[in-house]
Amino acid sequence: HPFGIGGAFGGNRGLRPVPPEKGIFPLDHLHECDLEKKEYLSCLKTSGHKSEKCRQFSKKYLQCRMEKNLMAKQDLSELGFGNSSEMEASVGKEYSEK
Repeated sequence: HPFGIGGAFGGNRGLRPVPPEKGIFPLDHLHECDLEKKEYLSCLKTSGHKSEKCRQFSKKYLQCRMEKNLMAKQDLSELGFGNSSEMEASVGKEYSEK
């Protein structure tokens, strides 16, 4: 058998999945964060796919994934989300420049 015991397609089904490294996200099989994902995607659609306008939704989605162990927990500032006052300041700046 070329793949060893269990085959290539998920031999050890009893083991609890370990959250992977950043960049590889396990699928949300139980749809635990669907609401957050839908909010984010609908925001992208209405904003013409300008992700910066939907930051609060992507932040909620990432927080949901961390809570449900769908990704490694880490500080949101490491994921590009500063503290909220910093974000509000940059959003306010966006509008005043136009």
